[in-house]
Amino acid sequence: MKNAKEVSAICKKYGVNLFLDCCRIAENSYFIKEREEEYRNISSKQIAIEMFSLCDGAVMSAKKDALVNMGGFLAVKNKELSEACKNLLIITEGFTTYGGLSGRDMEALAIGLEEVFDEGYLKYRIKSTSYLGDRLHAMGIPLIWPIGGHAVYIDAKALYSNIPVNQYPGQSLVCQLYLLGGIRSCEIGSVMFGKYDDNHELIPASMELVRLAIPRRVYTQSHIEYVIEVFERILLEKEKAFGIKITEEPKFLRHFTSKFEPIYKSKLENDILKKRMLNF
Repeated sequence: MKNAKEVSAICKKYGVNLFLDCCRIAENSYFIKEREEEYRNISSKQIAIEMFSLCDGAVMSAKKDALVNMGGFLAVKNKELSEACKNLLIITEGFTTYGGLSGRDMEALAIGLEEVFDEGYLKYRIKSTSYLGDRLHAMGIPLIWPIGGHAVYIDAKALYSNIPVNQYPGQSLVCQLYLLGGIRSCEIGSVMFGKYDDNHELIPASMELVRLAIPRRVYTQSHIEYVIEVFERILLEKEKAFGIKITEEPKFLRHFTSKFEPIYKSKLENDILKKRMLNF
């Protein structure tokens, strides 16, 4: 909160609008309650209200802390700016009442924003994610520490030190998790953030991470135990992990639609991988 207050003060000083990406507002409020002494006895909801008071507006992907599977919103305090946004919407999408969210989805979103600030729910949510991170950490899986609220971030570069950065160790781990256990994850490394120099050589991202994002109210304890078991196998077979090459990529946001191929070390590895892919 101290950081948010300082940023807000700078923005006000220079007349810059401050917008909050509030997709994880409840989880972040919970962490403020847990980690900042002066907020220990204040509810997560009240902490969120104070955070919003520092801003000129907010954007939200409601699939996160609104506990719904569809929707989002833009909230703006300034009426003039709000009208400008509406006018742009008419040009690009249609009138504010056209399409968009159905009444049912908006009702679910409103209920979700209330339920997400239940302290019992937040404690369970954070502890569930921490459980997975703690177990993987104890196994020796390199990851970002301490564990956050919605995901565990694996350091793929450290885990797959045998794979050069220009062969995308993060994307390799994403593939291995799916091939070995059917687990879907997301690379956040040089596929997502890497760039090319003038000679088309890769300028890697600062980190090669894989995100294990945990949807709320979906997985049971046994699901999480299964993920841990798959990582045990990942450790056992990490020297067999293959590099990745990009075969097709768009000009922008390549992590969404690029196509890849594995870089095999031998024909045997090629045959093993094909067999695994057939099993899925």
